[in-house]
Amino acid sequence: MTNPVTPVARDDWEGHWRDYTDAAGHNPAQRYRRQLACKLLRSFGCSRGARILDIGSGQGDLAVDLHCSFPESKIAGLELSATGVEVSRRKIPTAQFVQRDLLQSSDPGPLRHWAEFAVCSEVLEHLDDPGRLLANASEYLAPGCTLVVTVPGGPKSEFDLYIGHRQHFTPASLASLLEAQGFTVELTTTAGFPFFNLYRLIVILRGKRLITDVDGKSQGWKTTLARGVMALFRPLFALNLTGTQLGWQTIAVARWNHPDTAC
Repeated sequence: MTNPVTPVARDDWEGHWRDYTDAAGHNPAQRYRRQLACKLLRSFGCSRGARILDIGSGQGDLAVDLHCSFPESKIAGLELSATGVEVSRRKIPTAQFVQRDLLQSSDPGPLRHWAEFAVCSEVLEHLDDPGRLLANASEYLAPGCTLVVTVPGGPKSEFDLYIGHRQHFTPASLASLLEAQGFTVELTTTAGFPFFNLYRLIVILRGKRLITDVDGKSQGWKTTLARGVMALFRPLFALNLTGTQLGWQTIAVARWNHPDTAC
């Protein structure tokens, strides 16, 4: 039997953001990851007025949270999808969003070595060669830039496969990837135990049916039920633990060792 998740479908980010932007806004897992990223940035020195780069900025929800968490900060986002860039610009007009394919080398222009802090959230799992993206993205990072990374751990769901997850990461595999690209890893661990894990388990058990439950084309009781489940988990995620090595959300903080400043 032919796999219905074709390579074209799984990498169609114009279509994914068109169909799932609304669902992403309701998804407590997305909100939880954004909160993790902001908390980690703050713990590692980010403050008001910082220059923050969102690598793979999607539809702009993280950029909005960054702007709220760090007032007066300068926000820039790099995103493959023109749809994502368009939606992001509407959400936060004061930020700079640029359409970029970070698997291809290109001139960063005025954003070269710009970012003092950067976030790459739920991006690397979609790539056959995540190291290439990190190498190209590093052209936008200032020497000593702090990079926060979130990627999924644990098993893949059918929805993960549909939107193009190539791999899920352990703290060790994420650290190895970052170190291979010249970053110094300062923290790598997991988060999300127990309620994020439970939510992910429900997503896994729902299987391929979730793909149509939450797309922008569906209405009716299944969509209502899916959003109800999301709402139920939102307050529970505040009780998730970080650093237990049991969570299915993998996180890292690393510092960019720019070659021009290496000893």
